Amino acid sequence: MKKFINMVIASIAGSALTIGVFYFTGLGKHTAFITSSANVPASNVVYTVNENGVAEPLEFTKVSKNVMDAVVHIKTSRKVSARQGYYPNTPMSPFSDDFFKFFFGEPVQPRSNQRNEEQMVQTGSGSGVIINAEGYIVTNNHVVQNADEIEVSLSDNEVYKAKVIGTDPSTDLALLQIKKDGLNYIPFGNSDQVEVGQWVLAVGNPFDLNSTVTAGIVSAKGRNINIINDKSAIEAFIQTDAAINPGNSGGALVNLSGELIGINTAIASPTGAYAGYGFAIPANIVSKVITDIMKYGMVQRAYLGVMIRNIDANLATEKNLKLFEGAYVDSLVANSAAGAAGIKSGDIITGIDGNKVKKTADVLEHIGRRHPGDKIDIIVDRSGRELTFNVVLADAKGDKKLTAKEELDIFDMLGASFEDIDSKTAQKLGIDGGVKVKSLKNGVLKNNTSIKEGFIITGLNNKKITSTEQLKKEFEGAKGGVMLSGTYENYPGELYFAFGLK
Repeated sequence: MKKFINMVIASIAGSALTIGVFYFTGLGKHTAFITSSANVPASNVVYTVNENGVAEPLEFTKVSKNVMDAVVHIKTSRKVSARQGYYPNTPMSPFSDDFFKFFFGEPVQPRSNQRNEEQMVQTGSGSGVIINAEGYIVTNNHVVQNADEIEVSLSDNEVYKAKVIGTDPSTDLALLQIKKDGLNYIPFGNSDQVEVGQWVLAVGNPFDLNSTVTAGIVSAKGRNINIINDKSAIEAFIQTDAAINPGNSGGALVNLSGELIGINTAIASPTGAYAGYGFAIPANIVSKVITDIMKYGMVQRAYLGVMIRNIDANLATEKNLKLFEGAYVDSLVANSAAGAAGIKSGDIITGIDGNKVKKTADVLEHIGRRHPGDKIDIIVDRSGRELTFNVVLADAKGDKKLTAKEELDIFDMLGASFEDIDSKTAQKLGIDGGVKVKSLKNGVLKNNTSIKEGFIITGLNNKKITSTEQLKKEFEGAKGGVMLSGTYENYPGELYFAFGLK
């Protein structure tokens, strides 16, 4: 016996009614799919309600045309020695995280520039967003990290060399510039006003397919998925079901007004391909980071000075908590701005400047948009009592003021701390002495090289380095390019890292 299922799709266009009837017939193991419709064109089949409560057609063509010219294709290349090659877990690898390796792209089969195969080239690609007419482009840090050469292709296939103006590994953002004026750009929107369920478009270059637009909705806000490999990582992603794939990284997430509300950065996937959800850095964080880089040459990061945890059933039971929302203050760090204001371990942060805090990502997002010296009101629950504290935020050193660029010493600009190696280590390595990279934060070394903590510097521009004092003196006298040589204590051979000093 045949079974028929009729599905009717109707759309109102003016006074015309267009009806399409689809018949699905079950014939044992055989199926047939037959369509029949009136010969009247259909359009605007879906309607939505705008902020004024007025029904309007839901269509993406206009906003797509407005934003596609402002999203660029980024291609990067990096020369490595055959000895260095590509080893995911060695200190010199730029791909220290499997996720970022996926988005940056697997290195192509190395191409040798010499017969003895001492030179190879690794390439990658991604997307970027033009943010003003003067050629400034924002993208992800992991798209351009450690690249020797960056090419930007515009929507009309014009190609330009790009230079890195600044990067911020803590938010995985980078600012580039090309020599081209009068460019179309995407204006920043207010990501605080983004609502779950709102329609959005993702624009980028997945799989090297230029100028691709996908549509979806905002699935969630304030997602912390622990993918940014940085001690000061700020994650409060906008989650969307607009299709995002390799190559979309660094591209635009826009609302239906054509405003930039996020930079596409990550996907949740068990396979390495799109599996339903993507994640974008909120535009308000992007705007703060990029403005800092343009104005100060670095990101002026504010810290609350607390270690916080999400509240789950286990923590609530362990600490006998009555609340299941908020950010639990596990401990305070040295020079804590929160501690100076009176916040204590065991407090639960429930609000910042009138905004409700449900999880740690809410705190990270609010603080990540602030500067040292900014004053904020923090509401906490302390054993059932609601208390409000006025906190003056500080930088990582505890200073509560902005740092002028000229106030930075060379080690601050490098973003590293150093220590002399002892004689026992020097003897073990067969060297006269050296300077170990003790710690790394955002700065020239982290942003422009693949040097890791523990690297022992033995030379700078062919001059032997045996002490921290000598290293600082040589850096202060260096102009233009710098070549560092050295080794790792448990890794054979000498390594070289070249970069520029502004």
